[in-house]
Amino acid sequence: MAEVTNGMTRGTFLGSTVALPAFLTVANAAALADAQKASQASVHYQSSPNGNKQCSGCKFFIAGSDANSDGRCQMVDGSISPHGYCDSYSAKSS
Repeated sequence: MAEVTNGMTRGTFLGSTVALPAFLTVANAAALADAQKASQASVHYQSSPNGNKQCSGCKFFIAGSDANSDGRCQMVDGSISPHGYCDSYSAKSS
């Protein structure tokens, strides 16, 4: 049976020492990815389309909960309208 010290078993302690670095790695990667995104101003983001070019048709757009909800972008920081447009626009491949 595992020895209990201060209410924690050896297995619990070892499990937490493995899980914590893995969690921190994932958290740091997410923070780094957000830090590397362009600002909306730097890519001339606008909340209206540019002709037939709009975020919902861009390969970098991550849709919101429905077709009219704001989503996210892999390249641009912040909330992104599906009807918006920016200089990073790149049409989805067919």
